[in-house]
Amino acid sequence: MKNVIVLGAGLIGEAIAIDLCKEYRVTSVDINTQVLGKIKATYPINTVKKDLSNTRAIKEIIADSDLVIGAVPGFMGFNVLKTVISCGKDIVDISFFNEDPFALDELAKESDVTAVVDCGVAPGMSNIILGYHHARMTVESFICYVGGLPAVRTQPYEYKAPFSPIDVIAEYTRPARIMEHGELVIRPPLSEVEFIEFDDVGTLEAFNTDGLRTLLKTMPIPNMKEKTLRYPGHARIMSVLRDTGFFDENAIELNGTPVRPIDMTSKLLFPKWELAKDEEEFTVMRVLIEGKEDHKDRKFSYSLFDRFGRKSGISSMARTTGYTCTAVARLVLENHFTTKGICPPEGIGAAEGCFEEILKHLEKRNIELSY
Repeated sequence: MKNVIVLGAGLIGEAIAIDLCKEYRVTSVDINTQVLGKIKATYPINTVKKDLSNTRAIKEIIADSDLVIGAVPGFMGFNVLKTVISCGKDIVDISFFNEDPFALDELAKESDVTAVVDCGVAPGMSNIILGYHHARMTVESFICYVGGLPAVRTQPYEYKAPFSPIDVIAEYTRPARIMEHGELVIRPPLSEVEFIEFDDVGTLEAFNTDGLRTLLKTMPIPNMKEKTLRYPGHARIMSVLRDTGFFDENAIELNGTPVRPIDMTSKLLFPKWELAKDEEEFTVMRVLIEGKEDHKDRKFSYSLFDRFGRKSGISSMARTTGYTCTAVARLVLENHFTTKGICPPEGIGAAEGCFEEILKHLEKRNIELSY
């Protein structure tokens, strides 16, 4: 039986470990003993307490692994990925770090490593869809609308975070890179708000965020953008906080003590944004692709709507992100995808048969893409 090491046991890391333990020997690693205790008491998963900011600790724990899953917060992600690659271990990563993953491409190839990055729902599943069509047609336009939201709207934020608030805040501060008519254009995050109707939800607002990531390098498509979905009014509140300086990363002096505003804001928002146990929430995504296939105009529209798994107790964001990750993890573990180097999800979508296998994997877990 193959060994899988899951680095990080947050909501999504936990869902990944639970899903993979049905077929593989899984070890879940985190510094939080309370989370690890809950996992070990319920599932056949080995647990190890380790500080994953410690490079030596990572090297020790992954020594006998067949595959590593990176599910740490974004600010730790790049260093964890680099450490795993340097050990010659294949990895599927969902940490969504700021750094350019292709900076590690040469190291991954020299180490004979398959390193899949950004392997969540978006980026992740959205890239896989685009990669599949880009390999079969000339794509001229790609738009992805995506968001995770609580079912019950509570003022003032009308939002709950299924992962670290500081990673959510990064979406509101990082300049949004989009492609317009073949040119890279920078837009402020939270800008160009538009309202979109969804059958299962009603009206949501969509605003610019920096979600294209690897697509900007791998996909020569003239028009591409990703927009984040929230309940109407959320972008305005976040813009006020950002413009006031609550999201600044440079420390200010407060009563003689240096404090980063973003750390304080994250600390204050966490109890406000934390999902309660078994709280209903959902993930919604719409992917629009236009172009030409066999010299004919073609349009494709993919829709995903997924709710909290009441029976399993696993959040929708953990399901949609985690199960996309486990689908790709299985492709790597079973040698269906063996490309070496840094592998963004769009490359997996383009690979023969992988897209279909991922859809089957998700369908078995009651996650369906309609198109």
